Amino acid sequence: MSRANPIRVLVVDDSAFVRQALQEILESDPQIAISGVAGDPYVAVERIKEQLPDVIVLDVEMPRMDGLTFLDRIMSQHPIPVVICSTLTASGSDVALAALSKGAVEIITKPKLGTREFFEESRVRICDVVKSAAQARVGKQSRPAAIRAVAPKLTADAILKKPNSSAMIQTTEKVVVVGASTGGTEALREFLEVMPLDAPGIVIVQHMPAEFTARFAHRLEKLCRITVKEAANNDSVIRGQALIAPGNRHLLLKRSGARYFVEVRDGPLVCRHRPSVDVLFRSAARYGGRNVVGVIMTGMGDDGARGMLEMHEAGAYTIAQDEATSVVFGMPAEAIKLSAVDHVLPLGGIAGEVVRRAA
Repeated sequence: MSRANPIRVLVVDDSAFVRQALQEILESDPQIAISGVAGDPYVAVERIKEQLPDVIVLDVEMPRMDGLTFLDRIMSQHPIPVVICSTLTASGSDVALAALSKGAVEIITKPKLGTREFFEESRVRICDVVKSAAQARVGKQSRPAAIRAVAPKLTADAILKKPNSSAMIQTTEKVVVVGASTGGTEALREFLEVMPLDAPGIVIVQHMPAEFTARFAHRLEKLCRITVKEAANNDSVIRGQALIAPGNRHLLLKRSGARYFVEVRDGPLVCRHRPSVDVLFRSAARYGGRNVVGVIMTGMGDDGARGMLEMHEAGAYTIAQDEATSVVFGMPAEAIKLSAVDHVLPLGGIAGEVVRRAA
């Protein structure tokens, strides 16, 4: 989308400070324009009548009408991609995750004061999330998702150097690594819900703010037969368990002898993300090689594409979600372009193939 045709965004939040902060952040990106602001959903309806936005940034905790009720109305009457702007409280996290299950495509946290570096990283994420949402296919308004090139800030070299040798200790235990972004929360739910109790160990990077990953894992834990938890440093990767990268921390697969475990690490943004799928996939290529089954799911940009190529070259079996079932066919498409993918499958077929390949 060019400067002449920016993404029109409606900001709906009862806080004047948040509305102003979001407006300043979003308008700093030449690909984004504010079509209007509203202090509550009733005013938002009038703004929508005046000009239909491409994306709505929506607070979920507002007077007069709560954000979930407004979201239900949007999705049932005139679906528009919605980004949830949430507080960092436990209740705010739960409501934001409920909004994702109702059709919202992404979560951002409310802007706050911080260091220059913190503000810049927050600005990058907020603008990228809105641009990603503009590509999302929602409800009755499904439309082809144009793939917009996203210039990475850094590659996985910033966290883990590419190995010079493919030599590794032999083991027969299989490990599954998964990367996802926009639309990934519901895709992961569908993927994990059908996993059997003895499923291979699974390690996941889902682009999500730090305050939400533990609640997201807890929500999945209640829905799935396998154990699902937010990863902690040195957690073992074992059968019947999925580990989800903590928000704002990179997650690496490591191995000591026949034992696989994870390392949680700080570091710069990689491919504009922390955690980065490329970082996880590179570590899987180095320490797992042919014992890995890699999956790349719905999401904007190219995070994970180069890492999947490295896994593929190391002998891993690699799977990409297809365009028809992806909310945004960016990350899978980029991996396919690099010839890094062995099999392209609809979302509903990925879990079965993973279990078969990891047997």
